[in-house]
Amino acid sequence: MRGKVFTKIGREIAIAVREGGSAPESNAKLRDVIAKAKANNMPNDNIDRSIKKAAGELGNVEYVEITYEGYAPGGVAVIVECISDNRNRTASDVRHCFAKNDGSMGVTGSVGFMFDKKGVLILERKPDADEDEVMMAALEAGAEDVQADDDVFEITTDPNAFSQIREALEAGGMEFLSAEIQMIPQNYVTPDEENVVKIQKMLDMLDDNDDVQNVWHNAEMPEDPDD
Repeated sequence: MRGKVFTKIGREIAIAVREGGSAPESNAKLRDVIAKAKANNMPNDNIDRSIKKAAGELGNVEYVEITYEGYAPGGVAVIVECISDNRNRTASDVRHCFAKNDGSMGVTGSVGFMFDKKGVLILERKPDADEDEVMMAALEAGAEDVQADDDVFEITTDPNAFSQIREALEAGGMEFLSAEIQMIPQNYVTPDEENVVKIQKMLDMLDDNDDVQNVWHNAEMPEDPDD
């Protein structure tokens, strides 16, 4: 599982380097991906190797970002974000995941309007954490909202301000469990028991595909579909 996560993060590094260069100090997107890599316990050697590979120092593979949209069973909206070196293979694989589980691929924009793009920072809520302090620091840094749960704080940002807010909060001593741009559903759908099984199988198939980076959906899924 760790190897699969590292492979996917390596592809994100490749895209970031291609767009903004291999120097993190001048490439905010690359800094964001490095922060994500560290949150996933990716070793520094792996990060450095991925950056060098992306910069062409250790060979060169051309990756592209592709987004697919469609519906899972029960009218559940799904967005699949991919990074691939072969569009035809990826399109065929993603289409198969939908079709195999009674879903249907749609055109670009067919479900995207049902989601809001947001920066999401997850901070562990330690026993001695001062909720007001965390909220004040996040809002002063420019965050849109802060939600306090039992175990974590969830900080939401405008995606365009995500990098500067993350860096400002890290400079203040915060360490994040995860920090990434997400597609947040505006409304949720509760599928019936039969469709829950199909949806979970489809999500598992997509997750197993190395080209798939993220899958966003608006299904209100039970914690364990097998229960």
